[in-house]
Amino acid sequence: MDIKAVSEKFALPAPTLRYYEETGLIPPVQRNASGYRDYDAIDLEWVNFAKCMRATGISIAVLKQYAALAQQGEQTEAQRKQILMAQQQVLEQKMQQLQETHDFLDQKIATYEQHAKLMDRIVKN
Repeated sequence: MDIKAVSEKFALPAPTLRYYEETGLIPPVQRNASGYRDYDAIDLEWVNFAKCMRATGISIAVLKQYAALAQQGEQTEAQRKQILMAQQQVLEQKMQQLQETHDFLDQKIATYEQHAKLMDRIVKN
């Protein structure tokens, strides 16, 4: 699959895909006879993984470390699992913060709705 198709599939700009590869966030992508990137199924899994992990807020440095460990093979599974578990914890904290913010907004909106009802009653009387 060429870079344009991958870009469309994952809604990532081509420069971002190149950046992921150049910085080691994903392993090097094979090139075709013309020298263009030719993404295979494993490359697509890496792109999806990198996109998902970046959405969690993981730093580029940590994601780069993860990718380097993955390329070393099975002996690094425990280290990679630790990285994922740490990021999962960060994500859970963010989700809790978002829920608290959502609850706060619900309260504020309810206050405005109560105020509007009160004002309607005053105007009608």
